[in-house]
Amino acid sequence: QRHIYTGWTGFLIYLFPILASRAFSSSARQLRNKVPEAQKIFQADNGLPVHIKGGTGDMLLYWATMTLTLTEEINYNSLIIPKRN
Repeated sequence: QRHIYTGWTGFLIYLFPILASRAFSSSARQLRNKVPEAQKIFQADNGLPVHIKGGTGDMLLYWATMTLTLTEEINYNSLIIPKRN
């Protein structure tokens, strides 16, 4: 018995093999290895801690993580520790 798909289902079933063959084909462009560049940055002896050696993005991510962690710790402790009257 043959199924006939219409609408979005049929379109996706038609399109999937095409996209899959493109994603896994050997003619896909080669990605450049960025690891040696990152190693030079993070292994440089410039006195910075490793969590901010990556630049502004790393600093923002670090401070956002610390802020969320401390906020959640305060919220958690306020639920556990009863307030004195």
